[in-house]
Amino acid sequence: MTSQGEQRMLIDGKLVDAESGKTFENINPATEEVLGVVADGSAADMQRAIDAARRAFDETDWWRNHSFRKQCLDQLQEALESEREAYREELILEVGCPRMTTHGPQLDAPLEGAIRWPAKHIDEYQWAIDLPDAADPQGGRSRRQIRKEPVGVVGAIVPWNFPLEVTLNKVGQALATGNSVVLKPAPDTPWNATRLGRLVAEHTDIPDGIFNVVTSSDHLVGEELTISPKVDLISFTGSTAVGKRIMEKGAPTLKRLFLELGGKSATIVLDDADMQSAVMGGLGVCYHAGQGCAIQTRMLLPRSRYAEGVEILKAAMGMVPYGDPQDASNMMGPLISAKQRDRVLGYIKKGVDEGATLAMGGGRPEKFPKGFFVEPTLFTDVDNSMAIAQEEIFGPVLVVIPFEDDDDAVRIANDSVYGLAGGVVSASVERGLKVADRIRTGVIGVNGGNTYGPDVPFGGYKHSGIGRQNGTAGFEQYVEMKSIGWPES
Repeated sequence: MTSQGEQRMLIDGKLVDAESGKTFENINPATEEVLGVVADGSAADMQRAIDAARRAFDETDWWRNHSFRKQCLDQLQEALESEREAYREELILEVGCPRMTTHGPQLDAPLEGAIRWPAKHIDEYQWAIDLPDAADPQGGRSRRQIRKEPVGVVGAIVPWNFPLEVTLNKVGQALATGNSVVLKPAPDTPWNATRLGRLVAEHTDIPDGIFNVVTSSDHLVGEELTISPKVDLISFTGSTAVGKRIMEKGAPTLKRLFLELGGKSATIVLDDADMQSAVMGGLGVCYHAGQGCAIQTRMLLPRSRYAEGVEILKAAMGMVPYGDPQDASNMMGPLISAKQRDRVLGYIKKGVDEGATLAMGGGRPEKFPKGFFVEPTLFTDVDNSMAIAQEEIFGPVLVVIPFEDDDDAVRIANDSVYGLAGGVVSASVERGLKVADRIRTGVIGVNGGNTYGPDVPFGGYKHSGIGRQNGTAGFEQYVEMKSIGWPES
C-alpha cells in the first residue's frame, strides 16, 4: 500500500492500471480534500475482468474443490486481520464514517464473520441430499439425489455507505459457494475494494480470475456486468431505482438477481413503553449521518404520549456529538458527497413545504465550513403520506408520526413501498412480538433485540429487494440446484 491507497485494479490475477491510463480522485467527505487517485476503469477493462472470471470458473476446479476454497478464504481472513488498523484509518478517510462505527458494522463486525462464517459453512452445508429410491421407466429402481452447485460468474456491485461490510458479505458467500466474482465498488469509496484486490493477489492462493476488482468513475461501467451473457448473477446493494434498472437490463439474459435495496423503516413505540428510553432509538438517524438502508427513519408515537416523546427526542438529538469523523466521541460525520448533501437538504425543504414542523436542525452547520455536513434534523406533525415519510432520504432526518392504537400503528408502518427493517418497543415482549408479526419487513427487532450477524438472513419485502444476504439463505443465493437420478446397481 502507498500512502495514498491502492491505485490498481485486480484483473485476472494481476494488479493493473486502467487500460487507458486514466485515474479519478478519491475525495475526503469531511474535508473536501483529495486523498489520492485510483484507476478509472472503462467498459473494456470490465470486459477483460468478466472474461477472466468466466474462464477461471469454466476451466479450473475451484468450484469442485471445497477444501481448497476453505483454505483460500482462511488465507484471506488472515490477510484482512493483518491490515485491520490500516483499513480502519482508510475507511474513516474515504467514507467519512465516524471512528466509532468502525468498531461495529463498518469494519470490526464484518471482519469477525463475513469471511469466517461462509468458510466454515463450506463443511457444514448439505451439498448433496439423498432422496428415497423410486421406480424408473424400465421397471427397475433409481437412486435420486439433489446436488448444489455454484451459479457461475457473480457481478457484485457495492454502495458507498458501508462499503467493506457489504463487499465482504457478498464476496465471502460467493467465493465459499464456488463462484468467480467481479467486484465493482462505488466511485466514492474505491480504496477499500482495491486494497482487498491486493490482499487477494499477494496473500492468497485464489486462482487468477476467480476474484477481480474494477474501479471506475462511471456508474455505467458496472452495467456491463448486468448486460453481459457471461455473467450469471448480479449481487447488488444500493438504491431501489438502480435495482429496478438492473432488473430491466438483466432481463434479456435472464440474469439471476440478489437485490438489497432501500428502506423507510419504522420504530413503533407502544403506549406502555418507557418513553425516556424508547425514543432513544430515534438517534439512529444520526448514526453515520443516516446513511444506512436499515436505519429506522420513521418514529411512530402514540397520540396520547406524542408531545412527551417529541420533547425527549428534541433534547436528545440536540446533544448528539457530530463533526470530525476522526474524533472517537462523534456519532455522526459528513454525508458522502455534495450531491448527497444537496439531496438531503432538498428533502428537508420539501418537508417544510408539505406542512410538517421542522422541530430542530434542517441546515448546514456553520461550525463546519468544509465537509458535506447536515445538522441532525427532526420533523414533527408528520402525516405518513408526505414525501419525507414515504421516500428514502438517506440523511440524518427523523420524522415523527402519531398513531391511535396498535392497529393504527401497524397500518402506518405497513403503508410504505418499502419493507426492509423496523422496531417495536413495549413494556410487554409478548405484545411487542404480536405487533412485530404484523409488520411486513424482512428484519425487525423487539425492544432492541439483535438482528445482525453473519448467520442472520438480511433483506426486505416489497421494494426493499429480492433475496437475502447472510445465513444459509444468503449462502443459497449463490447456488444452483441439480436433481440427478441413476439406476440402482
